Amino acid sequence: MKKNRIANIDRKTKETDIRLTLNLDGTGKQDIRTGVGFFDHMLSGFARHGFFDLEVQVQGDLEVDSHHTIEDTGIVLGTAIRTAIGDKKGIRRFGSMILPMDETLVLSAIDLSGRPYLVMDAEFTADKVGEMDTEMVREFFYAVSYAAGMNLHLKVLSGINNHHMIEAMFKAFGKALDEAVSIEPRITDVLSTKGSL
Repeated sequence: MKKNRIANIDRKTKETDIRLTLNLDGTGKQDIRTGVGFFDHMLSGFARHGFFDLEVQVQGDLEVDSHHTIEDTGIVLGTAIRTAIGDKKGIRRFGSMILPMDETLVLSAIDLSGRPYLVMDAEFTADKVGEMDTEMVREFFYAVSYAAGMNLHLKVLSGINNHHMIEAMFKAFGKALDEAVSIEPRITDVLSTKGSL
């Protein structure tokens, strides 16, 4: 069984400076500092409920807005997921979760196919939650899915409170990803009729 599938990714641009460490075989420990409090809270939920150890340090141009910080963190997290998974031998590949949070119910489904695609169905009634623009939820998950090479579906089945909807999305994503990256002893190569992912 594979253990300690870890990726360390650094990415620096004129807009952001990001250092991220991801351990897919962790226990849910986090040290997250992006400068956007609600986004930190969301990433913590993702890591805790996916049992991923996650360290994220971001210096971004928050004097502009949160866009570059959140989108670029998505790119780096997606890159870390792809790197940590490695050759994909033995992983379940697919993962899904229907997660309740008070009045909210969210579906997350993942295929680590190598073919990136995002389908997201969520409507928010507030422009911001804390200092995070709600429109950045889609931008974040789009960046993660494309950098990781994953097919990601996120659907808010019911919900009223914007905080609950977004938090349930991040937690459901973590739970679905945990299932998709988990090792299945019956899979001796990659789970594909093509022989490659």
